[in-house]
Amino acid sequence: MTSDEATLARLMRAAQAGDALAYRQLLGMAAPLLMRWFRRKVAPADLDDLVQDTLLAVHQRRASWDPARPFLPWLAAIARYRWVDRLRRARVRDADALFDDIAVESGEAALIGRLGCDRLLGMLPGPQAAAIRAVKIEGLSVIEAAARLGQSESMIKVNVHRGLKRMAAAVDEDR
Repeated sequence: MTSDEATLARLMRAAQAGDALAYRQLLGMAAPLLMRWFRRKVAPADLDDLVQDTLLAVHQRRASWDPARPFLPWLAAIARYRWVDRLRRARVRDADALFDDIAVESGEAALIGRLGCDRLLGMLPGPQAAAIRAVKIEGLSVIEAAARLGQSESMIKVNVHRGLKRMAAAVDEDR
């Protein structure tokens, strides 16, 4: 039996009507198609799992296929969604691994960094240093910082901008 559109659509219609044999045949014919499609997109170690995930998704969504529409584009859409989900999960795992490799700062390094920041903030006029501490270090919103410091919201923004600019210039001078 060939895995062409007409055959697959006929098997899917029969499967939706409750024909278990037709459903097994459909899945048996869809698996090699999915293998060929995914082979160009994922590592060989992930191939079988991705095909199985896709076949499971086909099983879960089989009632959503409209017999008046072609079967292969429906199958391709499910395969694409499974593939994109796999890419997202892989990206999250890779990002987690990246952060696992970063060493936690030692107490001494953190202290030196804090002293350097305090030194730079000490070089700024009071309102600029206060605005940077509130917004950038403490994480307050501009509105919260304005209320706490008695400055307008626009002045908070200006003080943060100018203060950071001065701090960057001071760091450049030290190099």
